[in-house]
Amino acid sequence: MLDPELLERITARRAELDEVEEQLAKQLAEVRTERDELAVAERALERMSEQLADERASAAPTAGQVGGRAVMLIPHCTSGVEEATLPPDYQRILAAVRQAAGPVMARQVGDVLGVDVSVRAKLEPLRGKLLRLSDRGWLRKLSDGRFTTRL
Repeated sequence: MLDPELLERITARRAELDEVEEQLAKQLAEVRTERDELAVAERALERMSEQLADERASAAPTAGQVGGRAVMLIPHCTSGVEEATLPPDYQRILAAVRQAAGPVMARQVGDVLGVDVSVRAKLEPLRGKLLRLSDRGWLRKLSDGRFTTRL
């Protein structure tokens, strides 16, 4: 004959385990739901990142053709155009002029950028970029040939 006290303990333990199983099943369902939500969020983030990359690429200056060579077009400085649309070397030139205590010559900008200013062939392309930035309104060229920011 089975001991009634042992049967009661077994029944009580089974009830405890059923309760634990129910809690674990609920936690597992919550974990799976959160995992699914994270997967959806990840896909949405990837889509948004791709869209932002496409938008940035379309806002970047477009390459043009001059004499059969591809050249980067420098946009005019207007309220809707940000400095970030300029090619990196032009951004560095603007930063060098901006950091100067006052108006600067092309040689001074070249020194800041690490250009060998003693070589005319290296200085003239920099001067051309400064002039291009001035022509497009990013910089101001003074009558003495020095450059300054427009602000």
